[in-house]
Amino acid sequence: MAFTKEDFKKLVEDIQGQSWYRNPIGFGIARIDRGQLNPDKILQATFPVVNWNENNGSAAVFLNALKEAGCDVDTSKSELVCDVSDVFLTTAIESFRPYIPEAKGAEHRNVQVVSQLASLPIDSGFTADDYKVVFIFEDTNVQSTETAYLKLYALSTGKAALRSLNLDGVFGKLHNCAWIGNEPLELDWLRENEISLKLTGRYPEVTMVDKFPRFLSHVIPADNTRILETSKVRFGAQLAAGTTVMPGAAYINFNAGTEGVVMVEGRISSSAVVGAGSDVGGGASILGVLSGTDGVPVSIGKNTLLGANSCTGTAIGDSCILDAGVTILPGTKIALSEKAVAAIKEINPDKDIKTSMKGMDFLGVNGVHFRVNSSNGQTIAMRSTREVKLNADLH
Repeated sequence: MAFTKEDFKKLVEDIQGQSWYRNPIGFGIARIDRGQLNPDKILQATFPVVNWNENNGSAAVFLNALKEAGCDVDTSKSELVCDVSDVFLTTAIESFRPYIPEAKGAEHRNVQVVSQLASLPIDSGFTADDYKVVFIFEDTNVQSTETAYLKLYALSTGKAALRSLNLDGVFGKLHNCAWIGNEPLELDWLRENEISLKLTGRYPEVTMVDKFPRFLSHVIPADNTRILETSKVRFGAQLAAGTTVMPGAAYINFNAGTEGVVMVEGRISSSAVVGAGSDVGGGASILGVLSGTDGVPVSIGKNTLLGANSCTGTAIGDSCILDAGVTILPGTKIALSEKAVAAIKEINPDKDIKTSMKGMDFLGVNGVHFRVNSSNGQTIAMRSTREVKLNADLH
């Protein structure tokens, strides 16, 4: 038990000094949705607070409380998922006691979580089976649904950089569900109850069928971020403040997103990243690692414009323009005039610019305008002379 902040500090030091202890990469307490037919199947994990390379004092308290509750706390493994119990909550609260009076707002949010869990009314409908304590100690292949969600949270909240986490195995740990708003339902449960649900007018309005929930079901975006249709951003995507995602053809997949104020009216596929000040035009497509880039992630530079219905499967630098309908893939042959070579070389002195290049050769090359010669259909490149500048009133 800790009565003062000095007591708390000493407690944490004692826990962290023990041979079994290990600082985690990420951790948190999640409310889980279980399968309606198979309660051992975890359909979704909702984390009110995500800790990522931070708050090791709270991590020590949680791990020690799990040990006190009789859990097998093996920190040598890549991840740990344990049940919440009364003993765990009591031990954690006693450890956090010096901070409970000031736990409000944005301060001491882990203290808020355990305090509110411990004070849930008996008639709330929730039991200890509805909550899990989740830790990640090594960034290895995903081993559980709970850690899959924790990693997706880390990406969507911006606590982990895009393309920085090992997401191998994530599809195998997420279950394909019928989503009723934020609630996932087993498809087999719907099939088993279809007749009674339909005869009694209780068949639900299914929002979608997918393994991933929607971004807005779990993340509160920045005040100046706009998402005009909830279906346009998948959970696990990352949106920098000021990003606008329009309806229609816009879409941002998981582990993809923006690095600053960006206008999105096209598709940003998995693992694709768009730099600040850029505009992904209506129907434009940035191919991801799941859709034709040979597994090589695509990055779009700052202040770059992808015209309507254009497509790129290779990296585009800063201050570039892709005309409407133009497709640049790694193997696309691109012609440059001698004048264009000299002009592009002037601002990219360390790059090998030639009169004949492929799309993959423009990695890190800035200030290029890609067009199609309307006379012969040849894809050409020239020095961009137009400044790409977003409308500040829209962001």
